[in-house]
Amino acid sequence: MIDTVFAERFAHEWVEAWNSHDLESILSHYSDDFEMSSPFISSFSPESGGTLRGKEAVAQYWAAALEKFSDLHFVLDSVFVGTDSIALTYTSVLDKKAVEVFFFDENGKVFKAAAHYREG
Repeated sequence: MIDTVFAERFAHEWVEAWNSHDLESILSHYSDDFEMSSPFISSFSPESGGTLRGKEAVAQYWAAALEKFSDLHFVLDSVFVGTDSIALTYTSVLDKKAVEVFFFDENGKVFKAAAHYREG
């Protein structure tokens, strides 16, 4: 079960990793076989249906995203705690509001995540 201390620490480390544009640091939060779903994925990989599986596939997508959005900076708004998941609200690229849900395995790594966006 996830507690508030773990959730807050994860959220701040995750945002810091993204804001540093350090792909290895970003990927360190995820299991090797994790699954990522996002509307942005379809723009990079139309055949994916918006979902990528495996760290290697997601790493390629995120590397391209970091290159495209060289000024990427996330601003954390809120952290919500579930039993085996966390939901973060934050301001994302292009000033979009985001909600991202992370599901954690027994090792404290994200095995599945889904991002949701609306215009700022």
